[in-house]
Amino acid sequence: MIPAKIDPISITPIREKGVGTIVDWFDQHKHSFYTLGWSYLNNQQEMEELFYRSIIKVHKELPRFKGETSFETWVTSIFIHACRELSDNSSLKASEESEQHKDLFKALDQLKGYEKEAVVLTYVKGISQEEAAQLLQVSVEKMKELLFSGIQSLRKEMGDGTPYNGCKEYHKDYIDYLERTLDRSKKIGLEIHIFHCQDCQEDLAAFQDVMLTMSNLYERLEDFHVPTDFMENVKARLAEKEKHRQQKNKKRKKMSIVLAYVIAILIGIEVFTGLFSNVYYTWTEEDQELRAFLQQDLGERLNLEAESDGVKIKIKGAVADDVQTLVFYEIEDTAEDNQYVIEPQEGFSVENEHEIMNSETYPRYYPPDLKSNENNKEKNVYRGKVGLLPLKSDNGTIKFKITKLQKLNRDSSDKNGLRANENIEYNTGVWNFEIPVTKKPSIEYALDQETEVEGIPVRFDKLIIAPTATILQYAINNERPGKRIDVLNFDSLEVNNKKVKADMYGSTFMDSHQDMNWTTLKTHFDPFIEEKPKEVIVQFESVNLTVDDNKNIELDITQKYPQTFQYAGSKISIDKLEVGEPTIVVISNYEIENRAYEALNFNILSEDENNLGSMEMNSEGVLVDKNGVEYGNGAIVPYEKIEQPRYFLTVQSMELRGINTGEKVIPKRLEIYGYNTTKYLDDVVKISLE
Repeated sequence: MIPAKIDPISITPIREKGVGTIVDWFDQHKHSFYTLGWSYLNNQQEMEELFYRSIIKVHKELPRFKGETSFETWVTSIFIHACRELSDNSSLKASEESEQHKDLFKALDQLKGYEKEAVVLTYVKGISQEEAAQLLQVSVEKMKELLFSGIQSLRKEMGDGTPYNGCKEYHKDYIDYLERTLDRSKKIGLEIHIFHCQDCQEDLAAFQDVMLTMSNLYERLEDFHVPTDFMENVKARLAEKEKHRQQKNKKRKKMSIVLAYVIAILIGIEVFTGLFSNVYYTWTEEDQELRAFLQQDLGERLNLEAESDGVKIKIKGAVADDVQTLVFYEIEDTAEDNQYVIEPQEGFSVENEHEIMNSETYPRYYPPDLKSNENNKEKNVYRGKVGLLPLKSDNGTIKFKITKLQKLNRDSSDKNGLRANENIEYNTGVWNFEIPVTKKPSIEYALDQETEVEGIPVRFDKLIIAPTATILQYAINNERPGKRIDVLNFDSLEVNNKKVKADMYGSTFMDSHQDMNWTTLKTHFDPFIEEKPKEVIVQFESVNLTVDDNKNIELDITQKYPQTFQYAGSKISIDKLEVGEPTIVVISNYEIENRAYEALNFNILSEDENNLGSMEMNSEGVLVDKNGVEYGNGAIVPYEKIEQPRYFLTVQSMELRGINTGEKVIPKRLEIYGYNTTKYLDDVVKISLE
């Protein structure tokens, strides 16, 4: 097997230049990802959809990429998730299978879910077992079990189908033994046993044949054909999406004048009817959030009900705008004292989503609310909401299907009352609803104000006040050398002495090509209901910065280690420099008080710059609050309850491998490019809306 190379690159240029750079990155890596995708799908139309979805998802999630893994590993995890979605939902038939590799992919397709993914990631994508285990969220030992059972199944599909008759207690050691990583004592024990056991001799030989075939698979797939027009078709779809978005924005601007007149009429009517609405819904609607929408005539009150196996679900109301569609529900367990929420990943679906909903945005996630009065009155009733995509047109009927509920655990350490993965309890059934909704208008305010954050210009472009959310659109200047803003977090917005908090999931990038020197983003806040703002006050929370500060440290394998050097006001230790297969370099800095940086951005160069094949990095760190209190790995403290948390890396270990097997990498120089740091802010900006 040839391990996938991890390029020691910075993703800052990708963040700054947007989706075009992500497309170029996929173009450069299209062969390995195309081959990986073909392991799940089997025609070009599906493959184009796979790349299109993956590029859009990577672009959306890029602000949340923290660098704990390599960029390629992170992209691979998103790509695999898209593969699963398309392979589960695909209605297209296999019509374009590669004749050259048809038998191979047919055999792979017979494997069970995780078995198949373990084999594909290891032998098709060519990544290490450790990285594959991380992607599949299983232990390395479990990964080895999956590989063994996968190779065992492949033998039945590709070989003569002869069953394995060897001693089962030794099966777990086959892979490590053949890859020469088995512990010496176990290796000796296995060889002694094999010498005396004819069944195990035949067993291991057959297993080795299949494993050698899979180990050479990476090279065999080098000639796997990617159609010449493949990436051009994907790029054309992305260009069409951008064109559609621009056309929609133009239409929205034209509608703003009409909407202003409509809103003026509604305001006049509300003068005469508002008092009645407030009193009526105060008495008749228990859900305070839904009540606020209904009192302002911003949503539909509903009374839809369905029951399955003693669990009754009511759809209480719906609120729709250009941002999202909110559905408010109530779940009652009529048989026992259980509280359930709709399982957020697989628990529901919109059966006519493609026909009536706009897929250019993403639904928002709302965690369970266990603190509300409504959810603490009855032990068998829970009231909550789910976020769906916005409607394409002004109104429509949503075919909403619920199939899976998740049980809340009031004793759980999880702040949302959700159990740990191994203890999750579900309730399945079928609850069908047809929900009529009417989309309410949003109000956009054009802003024209700049400020500076840590010396970097920040421009406020637009404020969107929608019934279900408030959105602040802003831009960060990216042309100043020496320092860049990676993430800018807001605490709150204040309008008419009322504050709303920023969305806990931070900012998202927007497709904007107006000025390449500015990166455009948007942040969601809670909605302002019944507000006519004249001024908005923006409260910053924190900023994550990348600081350029170059320093080269010569590495000499003839010297004794540890050795120290000064950088950014700190003493950093090179604890180990050990040449071998792999070569190991360890640097550390345990002094975190008044430390300027949280993590270093660096690369290691070898004497022969052409023989460094890959660099794998592991790290250790500590979470520290505003007062310097440290929270180790064993501490169970909700992150959001820690005041001004910062995560400092204390140890960074690198394993350097050569391009060719058996080739030792001799480090020559440690090149530090700069570092990442977090600054907490108390800056306030006042923006007039008049």
